[in-house]
Amino acid sequence: MKSITLKLILSFIAIGLVSIFIIILLARRNTRDEFTRFISEDRGEELISALANYHEANGSWEGVREALSEDKDGKRYPSFTIADENGHALFDGGGFRAGDDIPRHELRFGVPIESNGQIVGTLVMENSPFPGTPREEEFIERVNILFLYSGLGAALIALFIGALLSRTIAHPIRELTRATHALSEGNLGQQVPVRSRDEIGELTRAFNKMSAELARSVNARKQMTADIAHELRTPLALILGHAEAVHDGVLDPSPENFEIIREEAARLEHLVDDLRTLSLADAGELAIQPQKIFPARLLEEVATLYRLQSQIKSLTLDLDIASPLPALDVDPGRMTQALTNILDNAVRHTPSGGTITLASHRTSRGVALSVRDSGPGLSPADLARVFDRFYRADESRVRHEGGSGLGLAIAKSIVAAHGGTIHAESEEGKGLEVMIELPVM
Repeated sequence: MKSITLKLILSFIAIGLVSIFIIILLARRNTRDEFTRFISEDRGEELISALANYHEANGSWEGVREALSEDKDGKRYPSFTIADENGHALFDGGGFRAGDDIPRHELRFGVPIESNGQIVGTLVMENSPFPGTPREEEFIERVNILFLYSGLGAALIALFIGALLSRTIAHPIRELTRATHALSEGNLGQQVPVRSRDEIGELTRAFNKMSAELARSVNARKQMTADIAHELRTPLALILGHAEAVHDGVLDPSPENFEIIREEAARLEHLVDDLRTLSLADAGELAIQPQKIFPARLLEEVATLYRLQSQIKSLTLDLDIASPLPALDVDPGRMTQALTNILDNAVRHTPSGGTITLASHRTSRGVALSVRDSGPGLSPADLARVFDRFYRADESRVRHEGGSGLGLAIAKSIVAAHGGTIHAESEEGKGLEVMIELPVM
């Protein structure tokens, strides 16, 4: 298979040669025609003057054809005849025989001949080109050869420019091809230099973005697999350990030991449910059953669920709901799940005596629902990853206290399924605010 460089070079050469051939052909033809027309017009002016002088000297057209077959320099005049006042040819020439009736349209292009202030005839010349002198023919040949050499020079220049442009165009394509092969062999994260702002440059930028996203996705999935295995191993180890200890008689079959097994099994079930929710969201199969609900009612119901929990931890739970706000077309159960996941995170990280605020207000694109706490806040590095799966800003927390690390990731998936957006804002020492923005139908 021929390379694109060779194809481009051959294409440039073919286009250049065809263009140059057409230009040379037209130039050669037009040069001869234009030069012949110039000479013919020049001879015509000389012929009119000579005919007028001849008639003044002789008083008639007798013998004029023989007398004016050539000019004084020996150059031949084009074939001509003279029409009398009745439009008849006086002698052979100009494509007519003596006595022929010259058509009106031919006479219209004829040139009147004046002698002593009177029109004594009409000059009619043949339309076909007349042969030039040897020197004139030599001049035309030299011009044609010059066109030929110019065409050959232009073809060489086209070949050079074509080769240069072909290499310039093909080079980034070859780089993309090599990077694609490397990517297919498992070398992720390939990046190709962007060398232009044209379509190839745009293709390169798209490839680089795809490569980076693919590497990030693969690495995230690897990390997620490892995190899932670790998350599942912890409760399973506790369940198996306590069950075996009870079975072997190491531990008493007391309600307290059975409660530990039940709690770990419940945590394991909750983790599996969370993973299933995320897998459905990734596949675009997360069930959404939208219905009309006002933001105030949604936030009040969520706040009611956390009144007791906030009182136990000595937290103040406030509502800040702007009015009036339009109804939202959302799945109340799924949206409650998203908000409770955010609230779980806020309650877990807000110290005793702190404040959590549930708020809503109108935006240019819809309605915003937010959860703001007075906890320790996050650093910029942690804030950038707060919605990543299994990510914990405080790695020192034990998993039972710190949650599975899937709550905010699930909230993001649920919001995305509703066509909304979610983002977080925070400063270290000033708390965290998670804001959901939903469109209004």
